[in-house]
Amino acid sequence: MSNVTVRAAGLAAALVFSAGVAEAEMTASQSNDPTAMMGENMARLLGVERRALKAVDDRRIKRLATRKTDRRGGGVPRYDAAWLAAQPSARGGDEWQCLTEALYFEARGESVEGQFAVAEVILNRVASPAYPDSVCGVIRQGTGKRYQCQFSYTCDGRAEVIREPAAYQRMGKIARVMLEGAPRPLTGGATHYHTKAVQPRWASAFPRTATIGVHHFYRQPGAQVAQN
Repeated sequence: MSNVTVRAAGLAAALVFSAGVAEAEMTASQSNDPTAMMGENMARLLGVERRALKAVDDRRIKRLATRKTDRRGGGVPRYDAAWLAAQPSARGGDEWQCLTEALYFEARGESVEGQFAVAEVILNRVASPAYPDSVCGVIRQGTGKRYQCQFSYTCDGRAEVIREPAAYQRMGKIARVMLEGAPRPLTGGATHYHTKAVQPRWASAFPRTATIGVHHFYRQPGAQVAQN
């Protein structure tokens, strides 16, 4: 279940609650026991909210509840090398390592903006119900299955060796900023990308949302993707 679905469920409950309160107020004005009437309405509305929340995947709720929102510096990151160099060195757990490695192998030769854009695609997939709900799950989806890997470096047959530690450190900083809740304004909710050197068959059916550096970015038709 995506961030959009969670927010939609909350909005739906809020709208129902507002409508219910208005109805309760009108009914209460005609009742000898307005407190009892309000209690009935509240019980009914709480039941609606409980049913909406039950439809949300528990793991996604937990992810939303534990996401850090107080990213260092706040606001939108600056997409330039000087800003990135000024950020503190980053470390993290499995999700951070998976995202850092993906950026290293997929985008280390890109501009800083292009590297952030690739990170956006990965996190847009995490936020979409059409894909796994973790960074590592998204990156490894289809790995080991012929023609099904989603990120080429995971199935190109070559060992994943970090030969440029300085570049890896930079990718780690980007990964940390993005995992701590940075906005994702660059790619228009893109869930796919490819280099300008190739033209995959799916590209003609997907709306292109951006072109940054050597990559074209696309959104899957009908995909529900949350953007911070």
